[in-house]
Amino acid sequence: MIRIDASWLATEPMDMRDGTETALARVIAVVGAAKPHCAYLFANRRGKRMKVLVDDGVGVWLAARRMDQGKFHWPGI
Repeated sequence: MIRIDASWLATEPMDMRDGTETALARVIAVVGAAKPHCAYLFANRRGKRMKVLVDDGVGVWLAARRMDQGKFHWPGI
C-alpha cells in the first residue's frame, strides 16, 4: 500500500500524452520538489482523464484514469 499524507491539485490542464518525467518537472517547477508521501493530481482540458503522480519516498508512481461517462469536476483558480 502506498501512503499518501497530502494531495495537490494542478489548476492548469495537462496533456495526457505526457509521462512521468514531464509530470515530475511540472511539480518541481511549481512546488520546488516532489515531497515524499504526497500525491499530485492532473486532469486534461475536457475533464475526462486524470493522472496521479505519487512520491512514495523511494521513487515516483504515475497512474492514469479515464472516465467513460461523465467527467471529473476540477476546481478553478
